[in-house]
Amino acid sequence: MDVSTAAQLQAAVAGARPGQTIRLAPGVYDGSFIGTTPGTAAAPITVTGPRTAVLTNPTSAGSGPSCPTPTPGWDPGYGFWLAGAPYWNLTGFTVADAKKGVVLDDSPHVTIDGLYVHHIGDEGVHFRRSSSDGVIRNSTVEYTGTAQPAYGEGVYLGSANSNWACHGNSGGVDRSDRVQVLNNHIGPYVAAEHIDVKEGTVDGVIRGNTFDGRGIAGQNSADSWVDVKGTGYLIQGNTGTFATPGTFANGYETHNPVAGSGCGNVWRDNVSDLGGVGRYAINVTSTSKCDELLNVVYTSNSVTNATGGLTNISPTSG
Repeated sequence: MDVSTAAQLQAAVAGARPGQTIRLAPGVYDGSFIGTTPGTAAAPITVTGPRTAVLTNPTSAGSGPSCPTPTPGWDPGYGFWLAGAPYWNLTGFTVADAKKGVVLDDSPHVTIDGLYVHHIGDEGVHFRRSSSDGVIRNSTVEYTGTAQPAYGEGVYLGSANSNWACHGNSGGVDRSDRVQVLNNHIGPYVAAEHIDVKEGTVDGVIRGNTFDGRGIAGQNSADSWVDVKGTGYLIQGNTGTFATPGTFANGYETHNPVAGSGCGNVWRDNVSDLGGVGRYAINVTSTSKCDELLNVVYTSNSVTNATGGLTNISPTSG
């Protein structure tokens, strides 16, 4: 199905069926675009277009429930929203000038490939409400947190435990597990973490990304490229840099807000330039809370221009 206007795109997304492809013509599509139809593994739903197809949604409208769900007459200001819609592919187009960029709620097995997400009020891309087994790859996310720097994450995996009452739908925990973040360019002017990995999520992969730390705002303790509060993540082959302006403490950090979180993560082959400002490439906040499932930093990681060094723990050979 070919679309060239916002009204056509709204209708196509709302009425999408498994196996359908929605093709965007170049142009600006201003409005609320919400997909609620599940695709299937054999017949995913695809929305695709060139980078010159730009989805915008700069102002919210109406009122909705305190825990966001699609509600008639309410526009939350998201650039593209999937809710209860697994097995979608979003490829190629741009999302800009929205309150939030791409939001996935209860939408596992979604692939985001080659999107350009920029000038977003809060977070750029959010895998939320147990949107597990997803992929974001080959995409660019920059200029986030333009309205609220404290909530301007580039890619956000899961939810803080304080929000599980809303976003936890698997035993009370937001299980946005096994998400892969691959070969993306994140920054500059991502105001919070480039990737924020929330507690309760497990077994994701963060590989081959480029982080440009210029413009990190330092609000709400966001002063690193990646904050890992999840468990069992592989962080490998990423390249990170920092230069002013911005507030920068460490390249990668772990935290342990709930029991068992922030443990069992592995860093390999990452290259970090801390700009003469950051202390450690990889700062493991607490080892005592991960006695049975240690975080591991391999000597294959490298760092330059650090005030402290590679890591605050003993690295493992390899």
